Amino acid sequence: MRCPFCKHDETKVIDSRNSQDFSIRRRRECLSCERRFTTYEKIEESPIRVIKKDGTRVPFDREKIRRGVEVACYKRPVSPEQIDLLVGDVEAALYEDGEREVPSRRIGELVFSALRDLDKVAFVRFASVYREFQDVHDFVDELQPILDGRRREM
Repeated sequence: MRCPFCKHDETKVIDSRNSQDFSIRRRRECLSCERRFTTYEKIEESPIRVIKKDGTRVPFDREKIRRGVEVACYKRPVSPEQIDLLVGDVEAALYEDGEREVPSRRIGELVFSALRDLDKVAFVRFASVYREFQDVHDFVDELQPILDGRRREM
C-alpha cells in the first residue's frame, strides 16, 4: 500500500475491522513518514446483473439504490448513516441469495420493505414511484395497513 502523503511503498496495518457493507477497514501507518491513514478494502464478488422491466440486463449499482432512497427521505429525519445501513442491508440480501441475475422488482421490494420500517413518509414517497400509483385510491390502498396499525396502538 502506497502512503498518500509521501508516496512511500511500505506501510504497516495497525488495526483492521469489518465494515457493514462487505468491506474491511484498515488503519495503516507509513514506515517512512509515520503518518496514519485509513483504507477500505471491498471484497470483490461475482457481479450481480439486474434484469430490468424491459428485459435488458445491467450491472448492479448500489448508488442507484442510494439515490432513490435519498430522494424518498428528502427533508425527513433520516440520517445518512441510516441510508447507508439500508443500502448495505439490501446489497447484503442480494449477495446472500447467491443469484447472479436479479429482477429489478426484487431490489425494489427489498427497498420497499426496509423503508416501511425506517420512515413511513419516505415509504409512501418511494411507493408512489415504485408502485406507479395512478390516483389517490392507490395511495389509500397502500396506506390502509399502516393506518390500521396506528389505530390498534392507540
